[in-house]
Amino acid sequence: MTQQYELYIDGKFTPPEAGQYFDSFSPATGTLVARVAQGNAKDVDLAVQSAFAAKRVWAEMNPLERGKILRKLADLLVQNAAYLGKLESEEMGMPSSLSPMIVVESAKFFDYYGGLAASIHGDTIPINPQIFCYNLYEPYGVVGIITPWNGPLNQAARSLAPALAAGNTVVLKPSEFSSLTALEMARLATEAGIPNGVFNVVTGDGVNAGAPLVTHPLVRKISFTGSVKTGQAIGAIAAQKIMPVTLELGGKSPNIVFEDAKLDAAVPMVLMGFILNSGQICTSGTRILVQRTIFDVFAAKIAAAAASFPIGRDRPFPTLGPIANKPQFEKILGFFESARQEGATCLTGGERASGEGLDQGLYIKPTLFTNVTPDMKVVREEIFGPVGVLIPFDSEEEAIRIANDTEYGLASGIWTQDASRAHRVASRLEAGTVYINTYHERAIEAPMGGYKKSGIGREKGMAALHDYLQLKNVTMKLI
Repeated sequence: MTQQYELYIDGKFTPPEAGQYFDSFSPATGTLVARVAQGNAKDVDLAVQSAFAAKRVWAEMNPLERGKILRKLADLLVQNAAYLGKLESEEMGMPSSLSPMIVVESAKFFDYYGGLAASIHGDTIPINPQIFCYNLYEPYGVVGIITPWNGPLNQAARSLAPALAAGNTVVLKPSEFSSLTALEMARLATEAGIPNGVFNVVTGDGVNAGAPLVTHPLVRKISFTGSVKTGQAIGAIAAQKIMPVTLELGGKSPNIVFEDAKLDAAVPMVLMGFILNSGQICTSGTRILVQRTIFDVFAAKIAAAAASFPIGRDRPFPTLGPIANKPQFEKILGFFESARQEGATCLTGGERASGEGLDQGLYIKPTLFTNVTPDMKVVREEIFGPVGVLIPFDSEEEAIRIANDTEYGLASGIWTQDASRAHRVASRLEAGTVYINTYHERAIEAPMGGYKKSGIGREKGMAALHDYLQLKNVTMKLI
């Protein structure tokens, strides 16, 4: 019998007001995984009201105790890593050998921010002996968090942990394509000791559940990860409400390979830079800029590595899992068609993967295009699949110009043995993150966020904690 999931409101599973559910299918096998509650505006209001009622209790809790509860949640996530990883693999398609490791990585957010909860404090400002002036850092209150389908538990933990550590209460709206681990995490949060109402989950689509969350008058901040178009819509609503937002909106990141790079290290890491999680990572290094003197050699090496890369959800890691949902799968196939029509050359891939265990799933072969021009869709638009484009350059100046020729600015990579060049180029790249001789490093302590259309605000590190706090100044005249 297919399991049915309810909403999670005020510390308990709650049926949706309209009694409606949607089906969640496995992208690896096409089979039904679960039936999930379709929340609506009334459900959102119930969750927000619950969060609003709990905000004072949570904000005024001793920060050491708040941090202790978050660290307990981290422990519970680790203890349940196999189960949560299985859910994520079944619903989202993440390789079954990778998903439990991602759960453990996600738990670290609660460890990290749980440890920082007691470090939130104000400061004094010396004016003169007759004036006592100080700053306070306070939570916003109810925070709405809207997460995407490409890394459900990790994305939720990344925003949820600093929001809770700062003393906010939360209503989380996960993607309708991958809702299950968010609901299970909410259950574990209650088990860890988080008071009822502090962490609520309303599942459903953007129109019926997401929009009411953003527009709700008691929601005082929104954190959203997803498309530029949706981010712009949320930003417009936030402007009307005069409400702060954290927006992480994707990228078209350059990965620059200079002629002195160590190719034995660069080739496999540049490949993983655009195919990890089947390319469904906002920071993926999909525009691969290679110095012309080594272009042919590098292209041959990385094409061979891509063509031989293992595919299948249930193979040992590293392996390429399926695309998480059918609309995204069809979108990627559309990019392949446009690339061919515009004259790009496909070095490898460019089609769905088939064969034993793959035919029923949404699998795409690792794909590389060359002979591309700056105006092509595969060069300019975020594909969100295991697809990269190879672009030659001659000089350092040209590499920087090509790298910055995008409306995005989330991440970038540099491969060189020249330390001076590495830092010189890093200082000129218009991106919130620069990797040097590595890619996709997952440091929780390091802030992540975008320039240009890649977003506003920062996730991870101390910067994220401050993004969930508002500043109050108090000035007192001593009389």
